[in-house]
Amino acid sequence: MRHAVRDWLARYSAAGAVAVGVSGGADSLALTAAVVAEGTAVDALVVDHRLQPGSATVAETAARTARALGCRSARVLAVEVGREGGMEAAARTARYRALDTARGALPVLLGHTLDDQAETVLLGLGRGSGARSIQGMAPFDDPWGRPLLGVRRDTTRQFCADLGLSPYEDPHNFSPEFTRVRLRTDVLPVLEDVLGGTAAVALARTAELLREDNAALDEFAAGLLVRAGAEPAELSCEVLAGAPAAVRRRAVRAWLLERGVRVVTGAHIRAVDELVVAWRGQGGVAVSGGDRGTRLVVVREHGRLTLARADRASRDRRETS
Repeated sequence: MRHAVRDWLARYSAAGAVAVGVSGGADSLALTAAVVAEGTAVDALVVDHRLQPGSATVAETAARTARALGCRSARVLAVEVGREGGMEAAARTARYRALDTARGALPVLLGHTLDDQAETVLLGLGRGSGARSIQGMAPFDDPWGRPLLGVRRDTTRQFCADLGLSPYEDPHNFSPEFTRVRLRTDVLPVLEDVLGGTAAVALARTAELLREDNAALDEFAAGLLVRAGAEPAELSCEVLAGAPAAVRRRAVRAWLLERGVRVVTGAHIRAVDELVVAWRGQGGVAVSGGDRGTRLVVVREHGRLTLARADRASRDRRETS
């Protein structure tokens, strides 16, 4: 545990001052103890999602434990969890927003382990989300740090036991209604049995290799955007079409995000790609964004891709006529 934290600090935070997200579970408590031992100053941030009775008591207990371990401060952040995307996604959104607001200028360390990484890769595989999803979580994605991606969950539990800590067991971590829980309790154990106990390690290694590949592809895509865009608002279809599909689609995704598209899905990318390489005079591709009265649409005109605004009311009238 301490080696993992020491290596992370040496690589990403030489000053050693960090914040750490503490839930009271074994992973976050073990991380907190290791960071206190290896860092110079640690501020604990405890998010109370208020989704269960007694959550305030759990949060205060976690904050008290963090102070006892040697954190210079420990704050409880009570949040309101919405409903968009389901409870898991909504709780994650509320949690990260609260941590980002409270951290100041410090990076926030999170207790994600190698087992969490394996679960993330499996989720990406099951959803067909592409290499960007299967690459899993990065050790540092500013401001989020994950020193324990090479540490097994059993190790964090043993570390807590060695220190005499009593981690909180969140009942949500055992609820089969959540996909990640089913992966943890049903799917991964079967894979471990079939593959001789190497499944989680192999999945985590796959994520690491894909991160390297994705970094290279992103660099190629950035160069393609420079060549294809005489103006930032337009892209040459001829230049895009001459690039490999993986690079071209990444370039289109980056361009859409830069132009204000809030969410870029695989369906968006495929449809825009057809405007480039399978042009048949088809209409534009609606993407997320715009405002109450307009929507954003990618259109091909005179051999170039542009992002235009279309009137929502006109579209609605056409669709109902």
